[in-house]
Formats: sequence, structure tokens, C-alpha cells
Amino acid sequence: MLNEDGTLAREGALDRVPEAFAPVVEAARARIAETFGPALLHSAYLYGSIPRGTATAGVSDLDLLVALREEPAEADRAAVRDLEAELDRRFPQIDGVGTLLTSSGTLLSERERHDLGFFVACLCTPLLGEDLAGRLPRYRPTSLLARETNGDLALLLPRWRLRLAEATTDAERGRLGRWVGRHLVRTGFTLVMPRWGDWTSDLDEMAEVFGGYYPRRAAQMRTAVRVGRHPAAAAPAVLGTLIEDLGSWLAAEYRAAHGVKAPRP
Repeated sequence: MLNEDGTLAREGALDRVPEAFAPVVEAARARIAETFGPALLHSAYLYGSIPRGTATAGVSDLDLLVALREEPAEADRAAVRDLEAELDRRFPQIDGVGTLLTSSGTLLSERERHDLGFFVACLCTPLLGEDLAGRLPRYRPTSLLARETNGDLALLLPRWRLRLAEATTDAERGRLGRWVGRHLVRTGFTLVMPRWGDWTSDLDEMAEVFGGYYPRRAAQMRTAVRVGRHPAAAAPAVLGTLIEDLGSWLAAEYRAAHGVKAPRP
């Protein structure tokens, strides 16, 4: 959704959190504050289906972003793992917890201006501390934004191939499929986002928008949605086709349209 000036509006809000997830959000707020305290913690955010109001109890996960005042240390990462495990154990409403742990300096850096900066300003809902969106620009659905958010697919494909070759259980393939499917859908959407002229985080809508520009690949993108949502759909042959066929084509098409994401250290 766009603001009146044509910039991308922020999605999600605390008042959109479904009632079933309200205790989860409050517990996350309390545990983050307790774990890091004001000396370490700059701010914390929700993102994903819960603040968008589309979460399903027992199916959706809890997605958090925690920004520290300094770069995270290993002790901070260990504390986050403990926090995730505790919340997942306490609340059957959620199926797992994922936390992006970084620093306010990284989020405000020029390097991350059109990647993590955009993520905070447009896709995250403030939970604790100063909202960094006030120190970030307004964003538009440009080729630059497309390149910096999802222009790294070619770098990911070799890692996915290795993980698929090494996966020996349905659970391992399911975890890989969730990541591969969702990333391919988002990459396909951002490939066409500047032409479409707007933003969505709904996987079905992303696939539909993409399919309008690339109808011959629409069925594969719908398969990516299914695999991204349902681990049982991540059969080896399906994953192999998504990675080798759709993924390889999409990486080349993306490079031609938007270039390659600036390298990260």
C-alpha cells in the first residue's frame, strides 16, 4: 500500500495483532527488556503475519527484530536462543520463534539503507525503544530497492544445492523448503515490483503479481508458495526443480533487470 506521496506505507501495527497472540507479544516484550536492559537494548520490533493480523494459531511463527546499541556478541546471540526456546515452549499459539539480532548502527548504515533499513521502516512494527523509522528515508518501489532487498539469489543457490544434497530426513527438507519457497516467491515479486508500483508481503498476492508478468512461470511460483508454507510439500524432486530450474532462471532474470546486491562482509 502506498502513502499519498507515492512512498511505501508501513505494514502492520500492534492493534492488528490477533487476540490469540496478544499474550505472546506481551511476553516477548517483557523477555526482551529483561534479557538486554536499557544499557544494551536500543529497540525491538515485530514483523510477519502477527502484526499484519493474518496469523493462524498453531501454525504461524513469531518474528522479532532486536537492535542493540552495539554489535551483538556471542553471549547476546545465546541469550536470544534461550528467549526463543522459552517463548516457543510457553505458547502453543506459535510454531517457532525467529529473531533477527543486529545493532542500531547497522540498521542505519548506508550499506543497509535499502535492505535492513527498508525492512525496519516498512515491514516492522515497533515494540520497544526508539523507532528507527524516524531516522530512515521514505521508500519507493524502485529498481534500487529490488536489487538491495533480493538481489543475492545467485549467491544462495549453491548453498541450497548443498543443503538439499545433505538433507536425509523429511524434517530437514521441510526446513529447507520453507526457506527456499518463501525466498523464491519474494524474489519473484521484487523482480516485478518496480513495474507493479507497490508492495505486498502476502505470499499468494506476490505469486499472483509475478505471474501476471511471467505467466509461463506462474505455476512454479505457486508451487514455491505451497512449499514455503507446508513442509510436507518439500519432496526432493520438487525442491530440486525449484532450485535448479526456477531459481537459476530467476537469478539470471534478476541480474539482467536490477543487477546484483552490494556485497556484505
